Amino acid sequence: MSVSLPTICLVAGEESGDQLGSELMRALNGRLDGSARYCGVGGERMLKLGLTSFFNMSDVSVMGISAVLARLPLIVRRVYQTVDAIVASNPSVLVIIDSPDFTHSVARRVRKRAPHIPIVGYVSPSVWAWRPGRAKKMSAYVDELLALLPFEPGEHSKLGGPPTHYVGHPLSENIADLRPSGDERTALSAGKSVLVVLPGSRRSEVDRLLGVFGETVALVKRDVPGLEVLLPAVGHLESRIRDGVADWQCKPEIVTGPQAKQAAFRRAHAGLAASGTVSLELALSGVPMVVAYKVDWFFRRLKELNRVFKLAKVDNFVLPNIILGKKAIPQFLDEEVVPAVLAGHLKELLQDGRERNLQLAELSRLDDLMRLPDGHSQSDTAAEIVFRTMRT
Repeated sequence: MSVSLPTICLVAGEESGDQLGSELMRALNGRLDGSARYCGVGGERMLKLGLTSFFNMSDVSVMGISAVLARLPLIVRRVYQTVDAIVASNPSVLVIIDSPDFTHSVARRVRKRAPHIPIVGYVSPSVWAWRPGRAKKMSAYVDELLALLPFEPGEHSKLGGPPTHYVGHPLSENIADLRPSGDERTALSAGKSVLVVLPGSRRSEVDRLLGVFGETVALVKRDVPGLEVLLPAVGHLESRIRDGVADWQCKPEIVTGPQAKQAAFRRAHAGLAASGTVSLELALSGVPMVVAYKVDWFFRRLKELNRVFKLAKVDNFVLPNIILGKKAIPQFLDEEVVPAVLAGHLKELLQDGRERNLQLAELSRLDDLMRLPDGHSQSDTAAEIVFRTMRT
């Protein structure tokens, strides 16, 4: 007599979700002795671990409003195809992983058609910053929510969201790769300062910030003669960045690949970064920084609308600042992004003094704020909640 294996459905929509999904699958395999079937939507990592994907994840892995609109008919078809396949598979649990525009569209429809299937959300949308009403709506179709940031369970509780559990951030699992050992990060008193510049991981971000960052670096170099500038570039943007820095007065050393990026962080004394996950990477590496961001035309219009309709909930947009509960890191948005202002803060961070020491003291608090109890790993913590939620 054959024993039916549990079916676990995981739906991701981009590279970061594929990474989270693959680690979750490994942890679930440990709990289930590898005796589970996996289906859904995923990338190469999840496929290598045995996921049967309903279609190529690249069909829905798009960023930016213009890219989404161009591919909207295909994305809509993929949403309905995914829902049909999940209902037919009748899994023990459905896990939706990040990419809320796609995955939550799937989850809402699955809940209507097959309400007996438990649904776990992996990665909370930023309801604490944007459209807080989403939290309460999610409680209708998400049974358990796995949060990457320690303050998110409290936010969902206040907003009427689903039961939310802090499971840790992936970066916390790789802290050793971010922190210097030996003499990798030299003392500032040695007379050589290393600045790491991170203009963004999307072309639109690079287009808006690269020129401003170049002007900023030139101003810093004028007063910090021993300055060395490192610029980690995302592979698909390397040629764009090389073209963009060709006329910089202070030429950066461009490095590519995750290992080279981590090595740059371990050497850096300060950072100039676009807002995003990279600010948390720098913070965990112990690199004081200045963060800047310029939104595109679409979100600039939304900012204007927000003044009337109050769509956004907070004005703090740097992840470490949000976790710390204070503006420890200088942050500048749109018209505030002025080279002379950015350079002034960076020069303070590139010398031993009050501004540098205050920021370093705040960054040192992140370990305690982000640590999971009993030394559990992120993937094991997430797998435990998914396992408890499965139908038997």
